[in-house]
Amino acid sequence: MMANLLIIAQLVVAVSILIVWVFRFDNIIKEFKQYGLSDLTRTMVGTSKIVLATLLVAGIWYPSLVAVPALIMAFLMLSAQYFHHKVSNPFQKRIPSLFLMLLCLFIAAGSLNLIP
Repeated sequence: MMANLLIIAQLVVAVSILIVWVFRFDNIIKEFKQYGLSDLTRTMVGTSKIVLATLLVAGIWYPSLVAVPALIMAFLMLSAQYFHHKVSNPFQKRIPSLFLMLLCLFIAAGSLNLIP
């Protein structure tokens, strides 16, 4: 049962990253400008998130790949929370990255057998 929940969580995170960073990229450009971050930073974050999302999907077949990408992704989502707070975005704009951060922490905990 736990293994199935982890797989679903991994897919939710991976698909969410794909949708945001590929199909809603115009929104990403606006947000990074609002945060005062460079195009290079945006490119590095986007590349990292897509690579990490890919590793989470590969982790369905190779579970040893999951913990580290999930923790790094959680850190990136925590960073997103910081920047949303820095520019005083309303809580509604913070919900997606907060949800994904919590989901990544769940994935990491599950893959490290910290959850019974």
